[in-house]
Amino acid sequence: METNCSPMELPNNTEFEEDSDNRSFEGTDVKDMRLEAEAVVNDVLFAVSNMFVSKTLPCAEDVAYINVETRERNKYCLELTEAGLRVVAYDFDQADDRLQSPYHETVYSLLDSLSPAYREVFGNALLQRLEALKKDSQS
Repeated sequence: METNCSPMELPNNTEFEEDSDNRSFEGTDVKDMRLEAEAVVNDVLFAVSNMFVSKTLPCAEDVAYINVETRERNKYCLELTEAGLRVVAYDFDQADDRLQSPYHETVYSLLDSLSPAYREVFGNALLQRLEALKKDSQS
């Protein structure tokens, strides 16, 4: 999983640029996983009631936690790792080791499985975007 960022957000120093060519996902630090989690939140926040990176559960080299409340008012704590995203609790800022939920490659797939309202809002947003693109191409 990669975080998208514009060139304006990247530091302008040659040392970073040289190092970035040699960096793999496995060698990244805690800040990078937190940034990945923030990108996930920003991508789908419009389609859920509430979503934010947990400040209570610790981020590590290979994990971050995201709290999400669906439009149906169901609360979940999600674990984000290289394997993907999965539900680790049915409340914010919790992680239940006994819960064996499947990993999803994308946040879209996970939310699609949890929330019919998410599916509808996300689908409507896609439809509106397609209609706008069609309108732009006709002008």
